[in-house]
Amino acid sequence: MQIEMLIPLSGIIALIFAVFLSLKVIREKPGNELIKEISNMIEKGAMTFLKREYSVLVFFIIIVGLILGWVRSPITSLSFVVGAICSGLAGLTGMKIATKANSRTANAAIEGGITKALKVAFSGGAVMGMSVAGFGLLGLGTLYYFIREPEIINGFALGASSIALFARVGGGIFTKAADVGADLVGKVEAGIPEDDPRNPAVIADNVGDNVGDIAGMGADLFESYVGSIISSMILGGLLFEGTKGVIFPLLLAACGAICSIIGTFFVKTKSEKNLHNALTKGTLVSGFLVIIASAFLSNVLFNSFNVFYATAAGLIAGIIIGLITEYYTSYHYPPVKAISKSSLTGAATTIISGLAVGMQSTAIPLIVISITVLVAYKFAGLYGIAVSAVGMLSIIGMTVSVDSYGPIADNSGGIAEMAGLDPKVRKITDSLDAVGNTTAAIGKGFAIGSAALTALALFSAYCKSVGLETISITNPIVVAGMFIGGLLPYLFSALAINAVGKTAFLMIEEVRRQFREITGLKEGKAKPDSAKCVDISTKGALKEMVLPGLLAIVSPIAVGIVLGPEALGGMLIGAVLVGVLLAIQMANSGGAWDNAKKYIEMGNYGGKGTKVHEAAVIGDTVGDPLKDTAGPSMNILIKVMSIVALVFVPLFIN
Repeated sequence: MQIEMLIPLSGIIALIFAVFLSLKVIREKPGNELIKEISNMIEKGAMTFLKREYSVLVFFIIIVGLILGWVRSPITSLSFVVGAICSGLAGLTGMKIATKANSRTANAAIEGGITKALKVAFSGGAVMGMSVAGFGLLGLGTLYYFIREPEIINGFALGASSIALFARVGGGIFTKAADVGADLVGKVEAGIPEDDPRNPAVIADNVGDNVGDIAGMGADLFESYVGSIISSMILGGLLFEGTKGVIFPLLLAACGAICSIIGTFFVKTKSEKNLHNALTKGTLVSGFLVIIASAFLSNVLFNSFNVFYATAAGLIAGIIIGLITEYYTSYHYPPVKAISKSSLTGAATTIISGLAVGMQSTAIPLIVISITVLVAYKFAGLYGIAVSAVGMLSIIGMTVSVDSYGPIADNSGGIAEMAGLDPKVRKITDSLDAVGNTTAAIGKGFAIGSAALTALALFSAYCKSVGLETISITNPIVVAGMFIGGLLPYLFSALAINAVGKTAFLMIEEVRRQFREITGLKEGKAKPDSAKCVDISTKGALKEMVLPGLLAIVSPIAVGIVLGPEALGGMLIGAVLVGVLLAIQMANSGGAWDNAKKYIEMGNYGGKGTKVHEAAVIGDTVGDPLKDTAGPSMNILIKVMSIVALVFVPLFIN
């Protein structure tokens, strides 16, 4: 067997394991009729949104595919379409099983307690993780086997980026508009609990968890995954003789997929106290196995361990950034407890302290990324920076599994509340959800770190492709590009946050109308019109995602054509630096506000229903579009701009 066949083969193995997990989840009992009814409403809403989103994106894919065929080549166009299809399939597969796992997790909590509930929730999340790794390796591996030209295959990364951009922005707008509407009218105005079946926006909120935090997040990391591999392949082909520099990132990713599968078998617990440790154990086992594999590959292909050191630096950096993110966003540590305490004096001090925590949290991750870049460059030059990103993302099967587990646990808690299950069940699902919030925050940190390294790797590949050995910041054209690049993350964020605000406004008005006009709704004697709320979020998301998406794609092309390749290089530098800082600040401020609210809801500082709780809910509401819409979208923005610059190079140098 040719060694190149191992890459698509590992993708097939990951997808077979995803099918195995899917069947395992589906075989579990979905619960009583009411649980099934609620779960079906969530599944229907999520699939309707995804189908409508993909139907819009089909036209975009066709148009861009035709342009690529003209600017680059028909093979680049084909790679683009394949990348988009693989990304879309990964999101669709993962979300479909997640919407089936939520009711089964709630029922598992009834039948088998915390042990069985974790097993079902994590298996559901692992389908997303294995789908991301599987479709990525299958698509890339197959294209490379037949084409053998990394520069042509980079269309695959652009296809993945396009789907990721719209999936992350659209899903983020959907979920946060529903969440804000449900919280402000339900918790604050109507004084009813979270996930109360009387609240018309609750189903839309649960749908949003799936389309934003599972499909959107999966597409985001899928794009980072293939982008880091392709940038390493391009640099490997330019810097090394033969194919060793090209094949290394592919083989490393293939090993990572197998190591992630092994890691899933270590995620199990018998105690509520060990939930977090169980998930962490799976990640650490996967990471340890990948480090061994990368040492072996480095020695065999390069006759030295230098590339291994760069790879290990990236993987270790990802874990460190995740742990730092946990410190700043978990209620077990001082920053979040301080935000909870600040709620004693109202919403204003809650928001002030949350902003400060987010800003402070940027320091250590940026230092870690800087050290990683220096270490990787010292041992393996520009190629080392690229493979450090691959190292960080090599266990994507496990990291996405752990991240996707969170929304499933959250949904199961919502179903338990809406179905009126025993309070003991809600306690179990809340324990799963609390750990899920932490794992989601860690996942966001991981995504930001990987985005920074991937964007730097793509930037290096761009510079090599246009022949830029150095970029001088004393050159006014470069400075102009840097300023344009620096402003784009802010403009993009403003569009995303405003989109949430506009859609949330419509959601709030609709929820108020239903409470006002549907007789007996507040008393629980009538059912809300949940479908109307789902429709508002869907329409708002699909409408508002277009402008930010076009901004990310058109800006680098415009700057490259009008101002030239040097200015575009400066633009990418400005966008990466500002985008990474803004991403960390927004994600961590939002995560900290969310868990500060949960800390109060546990009974601290007076607990639920108090003025302190109301202030914390407002802080959480402000943080929602930051942590789940604008913040995560920064990752994609900086990578999309870099890959667009790389793919459309012929336009800038002719």
